[in-house]
Amino acid sequence: MVFSPPQNIDTLISQAEEENLYFKLIEQVNKDFGLANENIDIPVSILPFEFKNRIQEKLLHLIQNKFSEYLNLLYIIDVSEEKIKKLDGSDIFKLTEDVTFLILKREWQKVWFRKYY
Repeated sequence: MVFSPPQNIDTLISQAEEENLYFKLIEQVNKDFGLANENIDIPVSILPFEFKNRIQEKLLHLIQNKFSEYLNLLYIIDVSEEKIKKLDGSDIFKLTEDVTFLILKREWQKVWFRKYY
């Protein structure tokens, strides 16, 4: 099986659900936010739309109030610095949406590889 990165959040969540890894994805997000000392406590019963929104809200809070902790979170999750630098920061809500996708894509990669390798 070959890993193919999803093109958007909806596709990513659909893939996670199809491969029965949605709960593992939530667990991975909770774990990595916890490692960054930014607990997010997302319940595994959360709906995909709410899952995405919880992450975006947390990122918005971090960007506005705790920027160094935001950078630490990205480092711990291992989000590509190059990809972050390419994002347009002029609209903070669009930025949090884009960063949420990069975080979920990286977390998805971790969960997927753990299952298949």
